[in-house]
Amino acid sequence: MEQMTLQIVTPDGIRYDHHAAFILVKTTEGELGIYPGHIDLIAVLEIGEIKVRRVDDENHVDWIAVNGGVIEICKDRITIISNSAERDRDIDVSRAERAKLRAEREVEEACNTHNADMERRARIALQRAINRIHVGKH
Repeated sequence: MEQMTLQIVTPDGIRYDHHAAFILVKTTEGELGIYPGHIDLIAVLEIGEIKVRRVDDENHVDWIAVNGGVIEICKDRITIISNSAERDRDIDVSRAERAKLRAEREVEEACNTHNADMERRARIALQRAINRIHVGKH
């Protein structure tokens, strides 16, 4: 079976390192599905989930929440660099739901006070919390 090696690196070190048969990521240009033999490429990632179909079991899928980053594809070696990456099994959904509520309040407060910078930061925090909740519920 053809395979790729996927490594996800954060400032805390390597967060994921496995062989994959298929990878799905969300780039700034749209979704990108990657199979072995994909052309070499570098792309910017959105805040979103990464779907990894592992080679050890075709029914085994890993879901990983990332807060944006960069993906490099080079000869069946995929490297993702992101500020943070969490596997579905490691996400505390109740904590993420509390972060979502906090971010929603901050967005509302920023809108009421017309603080565009605070609103932008709060919307990013909200997007991250929603992503973590979504991935954590897989």
